Amino acid sequence: MNFGFSYVGLIYLLMLFVPNILWSKNKPKDYDKYAVNENRVLLMFERIGEILVCSFVMIFSDYNINEITLWSTWLLISFVFMVLYEIYWIRYFKSQKTIKDFYRSLIGIPVAGATLPVCAFVLLGVYGKNIFLIISAIILGIGHIGIHINHYKEIKNM
Repeated sequence: MNFGFSYVGLIYLLMLFVPNILWSKNKPKDYDKYAVNENRVLLMFERIGEILVCSFVMIFSDYNINEITLWSTWLLISFVFMVLYEIYWIRYFKSQKTIKDFYRSLIGIPVAGATLPVCAFVLLGVYGKNIFLIISAIILGIGHIGIHINHYKEIKNM
């Protein structure tokens, strides 16, 4: 693992944060009703994972592209997950912005808004051979995906 700035990490964080900033002004109706019921343990995992992922993705240069090899396939697959994440957001922003729109699956991937970026960061960690990012993304996934699965179960019963 090599310390240093990661431009790939910056690109991933921009792909993550820009739609979320836009979402904060376009939340689904009644979203806050579900947010107050979030499991505190899952919320703790989510927050710790967010901090760690954001830190580790920026401070290691292992994710930067140095040469194209077969190992680069991990980066490509990871990037495909991030592109699918952007498609998820485009679809949401073009929708009626209901809670059901927010939790619709994308190409069969449940709670895609939570699942896709977590998968992308795990695979980015694999590409960079960085166990810290892999573990951090798993911690994030436990919290973030767990919270959104719980929300999805609640709205499914509506």
